[in-house]
Amino acid sequence: MLGWAITFFIIAIIAAVFGFGGIAGAATGIAQFLFFVFVALLVISLVANALRGKSPKV
Repeated sequence: MLGWAITFFIIAIIAAVFGFGGIAGAATGIAQFLFFVFVALLVISLVANALRGKSPKV
């Protein structure tokens, strides 16, 4: 998910350099959305792992 966000961010930067404002804005919006979804899933994963409380096997 983070890889897709970075990809859309790079597309947005390239489009902005070449003057395609509409495409750059859309790609930035998509990248921002994907980044926040990634962060939300990361937090949910970390909380679920902490609540599970499994001790590591030695």
